Amino acid sequence: MAVDTIKLSQSITDGMTLVSQGDKFVLGFFSPKDSNKSYLGIWYKNIPDKTIVWVANGVKPINDSSSGILMLNNTGNLVLKQNDKVVWYTTSQQGSPNPIAQLLDSGNLVIRDEKDTNPEVYLWQSFDYPSDTILPGMKLGWNLRTHTEKRMTSWKSPEDPSPGDLYWGSLLYNYPEQYLMQGTNKFVRIGPWNGLHFSGIPDQKPNNIFAFNFVSNKDEMYYTYTMENDSVITIMVINQTTPMMSYRSVWIEDQQIWQVIKSLPKDRCDFYGTCGAYGTCIITGSQICNCLSGFSPKSPVAWNSSDWTQGCVRNKLLNCTNKLKDGFVKVEGVKVPDCTHSWVDETISLDECRVKCLNNCSCMAYTNSNITGKGSGCVMWFGDLIDIREFKDDGQDLYIRMDASELYREVHHRLVKDLIRILASIIVVLGILYLGYRRYILRRRIIEDSKMIELEGGRGSGDEGDCDLPLLAYSTLVTATDNFSIKNKIGEGGFGPVYKGRLAYGQEIAVKRLSSDSGQGITELKNEVKLIAKLQHRNLVKLLGCCIEEENRVLVYEFMTNRSLNMLIFDDTKRKLLDWPKRFNIICGIARGLLYLHQDSRLRIIHRDLKPSNILLDDRLNPKISDFGIARIFGLDQTHGNTKRVVGTYGYMAPEYAADGLFSVKSDVFSFGILLLEIICGKRSRGFYVDTESSNLVTHAWSLWKDGRAIELIDKNIEDSCVESEALRCIHVSLLCIQQFPEDRPVMPSVVLMLGSDGEFSKPKEPGYYIKKDSFAETSNSGQSENIVTNDMTITLLEAR
Repeated sequence: MAVDTIKLSQSITDGMTLVSQGDKFVLGFFSPKDSNKSYLGIWYKNIPDKTIVWVANGVKPINDSSSGILMLNNTGNLVLKQNDKVVWYTTSQQGSPNPIAQLLDSGNLVIRDEKDTNPEVYLWQSFDYPSDTILPGMKLGWNLRTHTEKRMTSWKSPEDPSPGDLYWGSLLYNYPEQYLMQGTNKFVRIGPWNGLHFSGIPDQKPNNIFAFNFVSNKDEMYYTYTMENDSVITIMVINQTTPMMSYRSVWIEDQQIWQVIKSLPKDRCDFYGTCGAYGTCIITGSQICNCLSGFSPKSPVAWNSSDWTQGCVRNKLLNCTNKLKDGFVKVEGVKVPDCTHSWVDETISLDECRVKCLNNCSCMAYTNSNITGKGSGCVMWFGDLIDIREFKDDGQDLYIRMDASELYREVHHRLVKDLIRILASIIVVLGILYLGYRRYILRRRIIEDSKMIELEGGRGSGDEGDCDLPLLAYSTLVTATDNFSIKNKIGEGGFGPVYKGRLAYGQEIAVKRLSSDSGQGITELKNEVKLIAKLQHRNLVKLLGCCIEEENRVLVYEFMTNRSLNMLIFDDTKRKLLDWPKRFNIICGIARGLLYLHQDSRLRIIHRDLKPSNILLDDRLNPKISDFGIARIFGLDQTHGNTKRVVGTYGYMAPEYAADGLFSVKSDVFSFGILLLEIICGKRSRGFYVDTESSNLVTHAWSLWKDGRAIELIDKNIEDSCVESEALRCIHVSLLCIQQFPEDRPVMPSVVLMLGSDGEFSKPKEPGYYIKKDSFAETSNSGQSENIVTNDMTITLLEAR
């Protein structure tokens, strides 16, 4: 029976656990991946791949020479020992005649009196000592009575849970605020609490998943969140080894994954002091940093070269002798400045705040300390204003001190700006009407072109041809990819470049953009949208939406963490990470996806361009077939077709397709066979293998097969993990798939069956693209061993040859 409690002199050792009463959390010993050290920790019971939410002895692990023991001693404290040496212990100062340690369903490990369940009198609780994860009910902030801080701190690495350099810190200024700190440096500032949210994250809105709260009084100052829906599991994590250094995740039970819904830093404007003093950061601008009105770059040369760290200076210096002639310029929708030098009075109004600031020539700005309702309280800033950010539709108002001469110029500027805004609003309305009309016309064109493609594919209309795919605004994709920044580019194909992006609510996406010089065009785009939008299979990449505004043609897919297969399998370093079980899983996944296309979907679909760069891998290395731009739809009673427009990639195209434009399910089977060989060997199909007197991988494989030496094909990197019988069976299947004539090749149902079978198969016949040794000898003029690798480009021939 699972227990949730330790009593006096009871103990648990490695292999034993405490389980909370509602079966939600487990306390026990664990070892991180690739580590021989042991730690006492808490994790979710019913979530696979242990999600550790708290670690006791991160600083001092237990080595593998002996196991630890956790016990409750007679002082009412938990003590963790190794070989009678204390590794970790609690520090409860209060005694109890009947202490117990209990793991609660909140994930909190508490020490309390056996008869007293009041949380206010717990003798000790793990919630007071967070690790890298904040659970609902945990407090992040300060106990002002004891002057102790509750902060979350990153692990040094996934293998080392000792405290890292990154932590969330609450700095006790007059106007307290929270920072993501890196050592002693301010890294990301989310600002002070303004009554509704932290100033730097105005999108922190009330929702039906969790409620957040900020408490500040004479005894304590902290942030916490509680669950509105108990069926949802959500956590906040800090991680110094990933670009998302702080993020909130929700557990998606159906997909068995943690889905990130919000993260920091989300863009460059989140980094502390990006634009220097009196600079304001706006991520949607053509240049993210601008000087506040009435200010100019301190170093124009540096500023124009995108070095904004020196910030801005006033066009007209303030004169303290004329301080009452100064005024204030209202800046709307911002994150308020760094509060290191601030002053707060929660009892006075905004007008009174203005007068106080005006009478103090060191006061540079003011605003309400609480923006709830019509606003209340007063906060003033002294010294340079640093780390201001503008938000497009959110944020709060800030009043910045200006010389009287600058005020007149600012008023004139605002009048002109307001007039321009009115004209711009009129233009926007007209533009929306125009775009709506254009979108209607484009929708009509897609529907008409889709019908034409269906007819070319040899079938009548059907429910799978009707496309009900979300249309995304081009501006949304510009924001998601940081204006298609080169740093977000993750690939390039015949269609055009592919970028990594992140939507406003946190979902990562892959954005494929049709380039103007692409060999493919609107026909391929519409074909891909029509084909894949309604296909649902775990081994096919999921199309999330598309954009067809003006000349912009964009497809949006789910983001695959491990990119494409060719980036792993042909890289000398990365392919070492693909052991045989992973490769076999990839092989079987591709086969299942192709079987679905050929037989199990409501339509028979011929992919026509199956190759490693079109196989994407998710975070668990599950394969997903992608790029349906040149795929063709067949009726269920149609088995083959022909075309004068041969498209695909040499080395993967079946001989009958490359030479005569004849394609069928068997031409996809041929491509699968080549792909299967490459995965096993870790080598490209096209290239020269002079040392083995073979001109390509097919010739090399066939020669070894005939000589009974097929085992030599297996990549040396997987010899230790390889199941020899499975690998040889896969080689056999690949040779059956790449036979010269289509009628000799198996269909995908048979391929899938053979991959999972131990039975006898027919002997393969000579493969396509097989070049005999004597013909190779005539063309080779070098006896030296060399590897010549060709690139993996998609080609388009207007006529077959």
